[in-house]
Amino acid sequence: MLSKIRSMRGIPISGWLRPHPDVRKAMGRGFRLAICCPCLLGMVSCSFAPKYSLPEIRTESYTREPSPHATVGSSGAAGKAQRFEYGAIPSIDWWRQFESPALDVLIHQALAGNPGLVQERARLREAQAAMAAAAGIFYPQVNGNLGASRQRTSSASSGGSFPGRVYSLYSGGLDVSYYPDFFGVNRLVFRSEQAQVNYRRYELDAARLTLIGNVASAAIGAASARAQIAATQSIISHEKRLLELTETQYRLGAVPYLSVLTQRSTVASSEATLPSLEQQWAIYRHELAILVGEMPSEWPDHAPRMSDVHLPSRIPVSLPSTLLQQRPDIRAAEAQLRYADVQVGIARARMYPAVTLTAQFGQESTAPGAFVHAASNIWSIAGDLVLPIFAGGTLEAQKRQAVAAYDATYAAYRETVLGSFQQVADALRALEHDAQRVRAEQAALGASHGALRLAETSYQDGAVDYLSLLTAQVQYSNARLGYIKAKAQRYLDTISLFVSLGGGWSAQAPPDARPSPTAAARGNKSGMAEEY
Repeated sequence: MLSKIRSMRGIPISGWLRPHPDVRKAMGRGFRLAICCPCLLGMVSCSFAPKYSLPEIRTESYTREPSPHATVGSSGAAGKAQRFEYGAIPSIDWWRQFESPALDVLIHQALAGNPGLVQERARLREAQAAMAAAAGIFYPQVNGNLGASRQRTSSASSGGSFPGRVYSLYSGGLDVSYYPDFFGVNRLVFRSEQAQVNYRRYELDAARLTLIGNVASAAIGAASARAQIAATQSIISHEKRLLELTETQYRLGAVPYLSVLTQRSTVASSEATLPSLEQQWAIYRHELAILVGEMPSEWPDHAPRMSDVHLPSRIPVSLPSTLLQQRPDIRAAEAQLRYADVQVGIARARMYPAVTLTAQFGQESTAPGAFVHAASNIWSIAGDLVLPIFAGGTLEAQKRQAVAAYDATYAAYRETVLGSFQQVADALRALEHDAQRVRAEQAALGASHGALRLAETSYQDGAVDYLSLLTAQVQYSNARLGYIKAKAQRYLDTISLFVSLGGGWSAQAPPDARPSPTAAARGNKSGMAEEY
C-alpha cells in the first residue's frame, strides 16, 4: 500500500480522486437517470394546481340614485362648488390638491418615520425571503460532509474466536437530493409564498394610503378645533361686553337684576366649552405627533390652520369597474384568495405519490493515507417513492379544511369589495350634502349676525327686552360654531373620498410581480421593499 502511495506522489490531487473507469460509467448512467427521469415523468404527469378565477362583481354605479356631477356652491373658500370627473384616476399625491404646504410637510414626515409603515416594510421583506427560500426546492440540494471516528468491534461478531478490533474510519463526500415536481407540489408551495409576498406588498400600500388619510384628517380636525377655540374666545369677549352693558343698565334701573345673572350665566356657559375644545385640539396634536413617529412632548405643532387648506374643486372619481384594481386592500384580499386557492391544490397533491432522488459520492477508508486512493471511492444513487395508502381520513379531512378556508376567504373578499363600494357611495353623497349644509350654515350665520347687531342696538335703546337679546346671542354662537364644523366636515369627507377610491395607488404602483423561481432563489426583491 505504501509503495502504491509513493508511486502517486507525482499525480495531482484530482487524479487521486478520479474513480475507476467502470465506476465512472455507472455514475454517468446514474446521473443521466437522475436528470432524465424527472423530465420524462414531468412531461406525462398531471398538475393539481387549481384553475384560479377571480370572482366577478359587476356594477355600473356606486349609488342607486344618479351619481352627482357637481355640488352646490356658496361664498368663501370652503363653499366653492366641487365637480366630479368620472373615469379619471386620482393622482398618487392627491393631498397636494388641498394646496397646503404645511399638510405636505406632515405627510412626508409620516411616510418617513411612521412606525407602522416601517413594520409593514419589514413584513414584506420577511415574506420575500420566505419566497426565495421556497424557490430552493426546485434545485438539487447538495451538502458536503467530512468525518473521522475511532471504533472498536466486539469479539462476538467473530464468534468469540478473535478479540475485538480497534480501527479508525475516515469519510468524506457529497450528498445530493432532489425532489422532482411530478404533480406540481413544489410549484404550488412556491405560488403560496408568492401570494403571501403580494399580500404583504398590498398591505404596505394600504397602510401607506391609510396613514396619509389619517394624517390629513387629523390635521383638519386640529385646524377645526383651533378655529372653534378662536371663535368661542371671540364669542366670550363679545358676551362680556354685553354683560358690562347689562350691568350698566341695571344700575340705571333699566333692567332687573335677573338679566345681569342670566348674562353672567351665559358667559360662564360659553367659558365652560373651552376646556373640551382645547382637549380636542391636544388630542389631534398628539395623534399627529405619533403618526409622524415623534413623541408628543417633542413634536412641534406644525398642524395647518383652516385658512391654509383649500378645498379641491375638481375630484377624479374612478369608475366602479376599475376600483377593484385600484384599492390596495381589495388587492390584498385577492392575494389571500389566491393563497387559499393554492392550499386546496396542495391538499389534493398530498394524496398522490411523492418521489425523492438521492445520490452520494465520496471516499471512505481506515487510514488517512488510503483516503485518497481510488479503492476508497464510494457512491450510491437511489430513488424513493412514497404512496399514501391509509391515513385514517387525515388527507381527505385536510382537503375539506382547505376548501372551507377558501370559501371563507372568498366571502372575506366579497365583503371587502362591498365595503369599498359603500365607502365610495357614502363619500359621494356626503360631499353633495356637505355643500348644501355649508350653504345653509353660511346663510344662518349671516342672518344671526345681523339679528344680533339689531338686537344689541335695540337693547341699548330700550326697544327690546333682554330675552330677545339673549336669543340672538345664542343663535349667533351656534351658527358660528356650526359653520366652522360644516367647513371641516366637507374637508374630511373630501379626504374620505380620495382614500375610498384608493388614493391613486394604481397610477404608479408596481405591476403584479410574479418572479420566476430562478429569480426568487437569487434573492430578487423586485424593488418592492423600497418603493416607498
